[in-house]
Amino acid sequence: MKIFILEDEKILGVSMQEFLTDIGYEVTHMVNSESAFDSIYHKAYDLLLLDVNVHGKLNGFELLAALRKEKIETPAIFITSLNNIEDLTEGYTSGCCDYIRKPFELAELKLRVEQVIKTQCFASSEHIIQLSFDYKYDTKKMQLTLDDEVILLSKTETKLLELLIKNRGSVVTYEMFWEEVWGEWIEPTNIRVQVGSLRKKLANDFIKNARGVGYSIDL
Repeated sequence: MKIFILEDEKILGVSMQEFLTDIGYEVTHMVNSESAFDSIYHKAYDLLLLDVNVHGKLNGFELLAALRKEKIETPAIFITSLNNIEDLTEGYTSGCCDYIRKPFELAELKLRVEQVIKTQCFASSEHIIQLSFDYKYDTKKMQLTLDDEVILLSKTETKLLELLIKNRGSVVTYEMFWEEVWGEWIEPTNIRVQVGSLRKKLANDFIKNARGVGYSIDL
């Protein structure tokens, strides 16, 4: 498994490289976005870990968007201190699977990497994801369908669903919901209300309740 790291904070980048190497990955670390583009374009990697604000003409968002235009669909995780919803939206629009917010523990890095590898995220030439109960999700149109009928979802419901799909097979905690959907803390009661609204539009047991922890959907 080959992982590419773009991180211009040298100490952090080296720490990530050494940690991931120690647990069995083959890791390349660079600090400049232009050098990163050339390396990723010419060499096959299994996962990209990209800082957003880096040295070079392109920031992390722009780098990944440029790679996607070249049909390079390698799964990517952004590493950033940015946390507002506009930045999250830009990241996902450019083609990432997940975010890791600075500062973070290396144990979290391991979990995030393993999750993206397990789920395959959305970075694939196949943009239709087959789900349980015969649902399908189109990542380009951001549409959920059943028997070719579109299920109308609100903007918030779509974000909730995408987070569940991205983490299918694992529990999405309340903290993950408020971090990645709202970008700020909100009451768990409000999250339950929003998820409840989404569940009413779907088959029974499509979204499973992990009582007191969060929600999940099957792989």
